[in-house]
Amino acid sequence: MAKRKRGGENINARLALVTKSGKYNLGINETLHNLRTAKAKLVIIANNLPPMRRSEIEYYAMLSKTLVHLYDGNNVDLGTACGKLFPVSVMSVTEAGDSDIIRSIKMRA
Repeated sequence: MAKRKRGGENINARLALVTKSGKYNLGINETLHNLRTAKAKLVIIANNLPPMRRSEIEYYAMLSKTLVHLYDGNNVDLGTACGKLFPVSVMSVTEAGDSDIIRSIKMRA
């Protein structure tokens, strides 16, 4: 169980690095726009996103061949991990910056 928590902290640290050095967008509408234009390289979804929205995002991600990561926490936890003071249900990463988050998620999958 401690190993899973360490993995969660690891993804939080990588998300913090992306928010500092990379390019990203928050929110469902911005993420769908990035998926339609094939700009997103990674999509992170909170676990309490409604199932219809989640399936829509996963469908567009499949069409654009984008990685999808299901975040272990809810939207408040994802917002905190991004360094924001508001809930974030969906986050799309367009450039990872100094973070190796895309490579690490590829290795997990």
